[in-house]
Amino acid sequence: MMFNAGCWMRRLAVLATATSLLTGCATVASEQRLATVCPPVIEYSREFQARAADELNLLPEASAIAEMIADYSVMRDQARSCRSRSP
Repeated sequence: MMFNAGCWMRRLAVLATATSLLTGCATVASEQRLATVCPPVIEYSREFQARAADELNLLPEASAIAEMIADYSVMRDQARSCRSRSP
């Protein structure tokens, strides 16, 4: 039984030493700052927006494309908000 205990003590000492030495190698903080990258927002002319609105009005009621355009509008607003908060 004594041999077994000595073996475990040696392993524990090696593990403690290795852990101590490896923590000294850390040169970077554990929390790294991430840069915020905002997607670009394409600006459309008033004429182009009016044409798009006219075409959207021609779509059937509850059109899938109309729903996608509404989602796109929300994403554009989010991108604008991101851009205004970025440094």
